[in-house]
Amino acid sequence: MTQAISIEVTEVHAKAIEEAVSSGQFASASEVLRAALRAWLREREIDDLVDEGVRSGFGPDDRPIDSVLKEARAVARD
Repeated sequence: MTQAISIEVTEVHAKAIEEAVSSGQFASASEVLRAALRAWLREREIDDLVDEGVRSGFGPDDRPIDSVLKEARAVARD
């Protein structure tokens, strides 16, 4: 189900949306915004998982956070 909403964006964002559509990368402004929301939700999920991991403490194979984040982002993209 979809719901129509009205939003305001900066001129910079409007231009980026228009370019994404005119280049053929996206079929409509709505598609651009849906893709941006999906990416934002994935990042939020990754942040939540990182926070959960930090709260749980270190495991036997302690790894640098950069390595963990890189792996988490790769998994989220799949």
